[in-house]
Formats: sequence, structure tokens, C-alpha cells
Amino acid sequence: MPASDAFPQPSGGPRAPASGAHLSCPSCGSAHVAQMLGDNGGVSYVCTACGHSWS
Repeated sequence: MPASDAFPQPSGGPRAPASGAHLSCPSCGSAHVAQMLGDNGGVSYVCTACGHSWS
């Protein structure tokens, strides 16, 4: 079985996230932001460029 048949892609190929989905660091403005599980099950974010974290 060819690899392309094992994991078929939807027509049109991969799609970029919606424009509202982009995050940027409020401290330095970098787009290098990681989402992480925060205290008490909440969601927090950390900038991988400057280390600033927020929720």
C-alpha cells in the first residue's frame, strides 16, 4: 500500500490556522509562543524568545 493511501489528506492540502489564532508575546512581541497547562488545570502561555509567561 502506498504511503499516500495510508494517511489521506483532505482536498486542498494543509490549511493555516485562522487569522485570530496567532499569539504574540505581550512583553517582546515575538510570535514564538508555547501553550502549556497551568496551575489548577488552566491554560498558560510562555514566550520561548524572552521567557515571559502569562495566562
